[in-house]
Amino acid sequence: MLIDTHCHLDLPPLLDRLDELLTEAQAAGVSKWIVPAVHPDGWQRISELAAKYPALRPAYGIHPLYAASTTTEQLERLKSLAPTAVAIGEIGLDATYGNLEPQESLFREQLHIARQQHLPVLIHCRKATGRMLTILREEQADQIGGIMHAFSGSLESAREFIKLGFVISLCGTLTWHNAVRPALLAAQLPLEQLVLETDAPDLSPADHPATPNRPAWLQSTALRLATIKNATLAEIALQTSATARRVIPKL
Repeated sequence: MLIDTHCHLDLPPLLDRLDELLTEAQAAGVSKWIVPAVHPDGWQRISELAAKYPALRPAYGIHPLYAASTTTEQLERLKSLAPTAVAIGEIGLDATYGNLEPQESLFREQLHIARQQHLPVLIHCRKATGRMLTILREEQADQIGGIMHAFSGSLESAREFIKLGFVISLCGTLTWHNAVRPALLAAQLPLEQLVLETDAPDLSPADHPATPNRPAWLQSTALRLATIKNATLAEIALQTSATARRVIPKL
């Protein structure tokens, strides 16, 4: 069975049809989901969903988009929630949002919390690879590792993240005809260093264009990876799920 390592099931339009979508996904061979937070306002909802649906595993964190507005009280709350999480995330750096300074500060704070709680991290990194690698090394993130979410960086940078104990997550972009880097990563990196995600409701696969992504469509990405790796869908599911459990031990 497949594991979706990054799926925003707490957000519309998924939340409104959650039972239906989970049933559809389970029929497509998806058995478990990590549900990462992006803002403190969503933490309680994710906690409630995880209590109701055992296959939904919670991750708490603050997305770099909200770095400038994050408060000390919110970070203290994150510390208190961390023991109930499987990971800290979604956290990271995104240069498209402008000033990286508040993002870097927040990122380091959340890495500290993850290290204190011995939790891996789910990392969002866009156009900030150099700074990201520097901070991960300085903060000894190799002690906790984690997942590079919806990774679209170079093969060389992927290998640097792997050296630090991270694995590379592939999503629906792997199926896009004009997406060269995901296919290169899938072909060149060992299967043991890859996991899968939907990032639903975003990043729909090519066979469902201009439509909000759904949990069941993880299968499209898995099938594309199977073709690239000359493997069966069952082999892809077995290895990517084993890798997800290795880097997220509480999964």
